[in-house]
Amino acid sequence: MHDDEAAFAELVTRHRPEIQLHCYRMLGSFHEAEDLAQETFLRAWRYRADYRGPGTYRAWLYSIATRACLDVLKRHRRRQVRTSLPDPSPEATTSYLAPTPPVAVPWLQPYPDHLLDEVVDRNAESGASPASTVVARETVELAFLAAVQHLPARQRAVLILRDVLDWSARETASALGTSVPAVNSALQRARPAVRQHLPSRRLDWTAPANSSAGDRELVRRYIDAIERSDATALAELLVADARSSHQAGAGGHTGTEPAWYQGRGTLVAAWAPVMEGPAGGPSLRMLPVRANRQPAVATYLRLPCQPDYMPFALAVLSLANDRIAEVMAFRPEVFDAFGLPPRLGNDES
Repeated sequence: MHDDEAAFAELVTRHRPEIQLHCYRMLGSFHEAEDLAQETFLRAWRYRADYRGPGTYRAWLYSIATRACLDVLKRHRRRQVRTSLPDPSPEATTSYLAPTPPVAVPWLQPYPDHLLDEVVDRNAESGASPASTVVARETVELAFLAAVQHLPARQRAVLILRDVLDWSARETASALGTSVPAVNSALQRARPAVRQHLPSRRLDWTAPANSSAGDRELVRRYIDAIERSDATALAELLVADARSSHQAGAGGHTGTEPAWYQGRGTLVAAWAPVMEGPAGGPSLRMLPVRANRQPAVATYLRLPCQPDYMPFALAVLSLANDRIAEVMAFRPEVFDAFGLPPRLGNDES
């Protein structure tokens, strides 16, 4: 493979989906993960003489990708994660949710399910790690991705290599150029730190990954209620202490900090400007998608002065007891990654 560009290109095609996912776990940003996957393969070609044979290629790529991500994180040391947000409804129960919503991580972006499926398919073809290890729901959910972003860079790398990819301490130490005791020490610090930011009711967090007919019907009803401006129907779909969180710049929220709402009535009231506004006012269209093994909806907004519906937000939904428990709205900059159209005509749905 040292000088065979065609063979190298075939290996890139085979391993790129899971290397990009690894970079996404490290960085939390879909777009940065794309760039770092490309950087990984550029480095791999540059240092191809270090490649020791087919049995080591996958681990070699993961090592290169991890170090590339660490280089980026070293340059981005000033990135700040909000550690707390004011809760507008302190009397409501919050037992199953993380202390802060994932949108509190400013750079966090959703990840398309069709790319996760590609990782599964590629691994099945090559006989690599089973899908249950590589794309287990609890390691691609936004709650986990946000929690990992709170860790220092090397602790983050150790946690992902050891607990997500199931590498040994020796393999992890070799990839990071450190010692086994250092890896074990980093893991001991990383695990409790991540748990502080994860949902306390683990059964809710690890709900079945596959989209059921019931889930799809619930999302369809959610879309229908909003597009028809039916506040009563929307309220029926929400749990009593439902939350809605908006990344800065997402879903009409233009502040510099994320917005966070709680309570069924509060959420329905937040939709009032669109659902109960004057005739001829703003209107919405929504398309169902899936992100991070969760149902999601892409929202388009049309203002009275516009002929088309334009990207507004991508909202990831958390479901509990056949109801919607949380709506997390992210900026629409990832629409392309989901294969979504850049606009919808007035006659489209």
